[in-house]
Amino acid sequence: MSRKLFIAGNWKMNKTASEAAEDVSKFIDLALGVAGKINIALCPPFTALDRVSLILENTGVELGAQNLSEVESGAYTGEVSAAMLRDLNVKYVIVGHSERRQYFGETDEVVSLKANRALQSGLLPIICIGETLEEREANKTFEVIQAQMKGSFAGISKEDMLKTTIAYEPIWAIGTGKTATPEQAQEVHAFIRKIISETYGAKTAAHVIIQYGGSVKAANSGELMAMPDIDGALVGGASLDPVGFAELIKNALQVATE
Repeated sequence: MSRKLFIAGNWKMNKTASEAAEDVSKFIDLALGVAGKINIALCPPFTALDRVSLILENTGVELGAQNLSEVESGAYTGEVSAAMLRDLNVKYVIVGHSERRQYFGETDEVVSLKANRALQSGLLPIICIGETLEEREANKTFEVIQAQMKGSFAGISKEDMLKTTIAYEPIWAIGTGKTATPEQAQEVHAFIRKIISETYGAKTAAHVIIQYGGSVKAANSGELMAMPDIDGALVGGASLDPVGFAELIKNALQVATE
């Protein structure tokens, strides 16, 4: 099954709206000719979504958000709803990133509520899962991944699973400079696809995009994307530099078309 590569840049809490607009314009110039061959999304902070949305119109690069509320609307000071994101032409939304789980106490149950809210509202979730260093060293990686998938994907139908991207992000590799080897990442990606197959059927599993995240950069994107079950990347720090991010995407594309 041939799946189209999907690379998304998660800017986290970086860049003002003005800085974002400048860097996105640079990136679009560099990525011309690549967008369309693979799926690309940029996920700036909430404050930059409006400005970035206007720049991305008709470029082939999609807009993503980094989070959303699990509730539709109401007295939830500081929260951002799915409808607000849709109004800004957001297509993708990151759900359950390890930093949300770690710093803001998001449980698998909350992640599943957010993912379902996104899907009900016409947004496409990128659901993040991954183990800590302690869990990997204790040989609990598969156990942790299986539990996270059971909890975080609760309530998602087969039809909606086809609209969902999974990002495997080993927590020990996020922002540390440490990257899972292509073989380590492939082993977990294959396991994730096996769980999808058991839950939703082999046909669905063959279509679901599974990204890798964790210190992905231009130097290693190609070898990671060469693995059969790695269908793209959720890129953190390396997506902040428009030149480096464009190079990362081109390296990944080169492998995909060989």
